[in-house]
Amino acid sequence: MLLYGAALLLSAVFVSCGQTPEGEKVEAQEKVETTTSENTSGQAYSVDTEASKITWTGGKLVGNSHTGYIQLKEGQLNVEGGNLTGGKFVIDMNTITDTDIENPEKRQDLEGHLKSDDFFNVGAHPTATFEIAQVEPAPDKPDATHTITGNLMMKGITKSVTIPANISMEDGMIKAITPQFVIDRTQWEVMYGASALGVVKDNIIKDEVALVIDLTAKAR
Repeated sequence: MLLYGAALLLSAVFVSCGQTPEGEKVEAQEKVETTTSENTSGQAYSVDTEASKITWTGGKLVGNSHTGYIQLKEGQLNVEGGNLTGGKFVIDMNTITDTDIENPEKRQDLEGHLKSDDFFNVGAHPTATFEIAQVEPAPDKPDATHTITGNLMMKGITKSVTIPANISMEDGMIKAITPQFVIDRTQWEVMYGASALGVVKDNIIKDEVALVIDLTAKAR
């Protein structure tokens, strides 16, 4: 995420073979400063890990795509004056799950490969994190109410990204759901099957991984 070959952390479908996944392409930048929860005023909301997840889509340059999800381990969102102002959530990389392969053995093979050293190396890096640095209204985006800038740490590598999101609050809960967006897995050193390695075309796994982040948090 996002990720047959990538991801993490995604949902929706690829366009035709050879094209990148649909969604806004998000460029990774150098990490940015964030405000720790100890220095943040306002109210803390606990992420509901049962109601939240990250959906991913990834695949080969030539061949089928795969889709699945990753669960969250824990998280907190900070709210002040009715607005999301910060927070952090932890992604449980051991929960990478495929949802499109019907054969149980083939599905387990793919999930095991994604967890291996070839991809996310969950033995050494069992979690990834996203820490919010800035939340801004996005009046010019037709499919999002806000943009969220934060640091995504995966495989021990931290990069900042700015992602679109639809944020709403009601009944003591805050929801933040992104439209599908696309990251480049190689910027977090997820390199297996990448085109830059010179593998043959039929074995190239797309660098782009599509993700959908769906967060629900409840007031403490």
